[in-house]
Amino acid sequence: MEQRLDIVIPCLNAAGTLPATLGALGGGTEVIVADGGSTDGTAGVADALGVRVIRTPRGRGPQLAAGAAAGEAPWLLFLHADTRPGPGWRDAVERHIDAPGNAERAGYFRLRFDSAAPVARRWERAVAWRSRVFGLPYGDQGLLIARPFYETLGGFRPLPLMEDVDLARRIGRRRLVPLGAEAITSAARYERDGWLLRPARNLACLSLYALGVPPRLIRRLYG
Repeated sequence: MEQRLDIVIPCLNAAGTLPATLGALGGGTEVIVADGGSTDGTAGVADALGVRVIRTPRGRGPQLAAGAAAGEAPWLLFLHADTRPGPGWRDAVERHIDAPGNAERAGYFRLRFDSAAPVARRWERAVAWRSRVFGLPYGDQGLLIARPFYETLGGFRPLPLMEDVDLARRIGRRRLVPLGAEAITSAARYERDGWLLRPARNLACLSLYALGVPPRLIRRLYG
């Protein structure tokens, strides 16, 4: 996959989770860490692990956009710093890139939480249903997209949150397809906030966004 793929990871105080994500990626691919002003040494960790680091304005939307703009490869894979691709991810990405017709389709991974709790499996199935029926994979599922298609769509907008939903809506449900691999994401926020409260909060944010409430206001309401 050399020369064909840039991997963009937005970071903010992610020194604790970034090494596992970078370790899962392995070598042979350009990785761009877009740091939004971390104070925990995230940039130093990334630099020590041999990946490219750029400093960007804080906010996941601006960080993703800046990371994409810093690369040149014809395909982009966006990942969160606490999400690592599971076994077989390279083969899944290559199949998507090589398949005819995918120049204007985006791919996403199957979500899996790094938790043994039975409730985690239930939410994984709910996420798969949401992604399939509504065409709304979230950022912790990753996003694989051809750079020309990404640029035609206008890329990630400088939103403080909901940047993943905003881009998914512009891609469209019929042009979003599952990749044959998992994205293993941290369950820490769900275990901290509660397996019911955290999804309820996310659904409230999504509902307000769908009603036209500006993301900056949603962020003030929910932090």
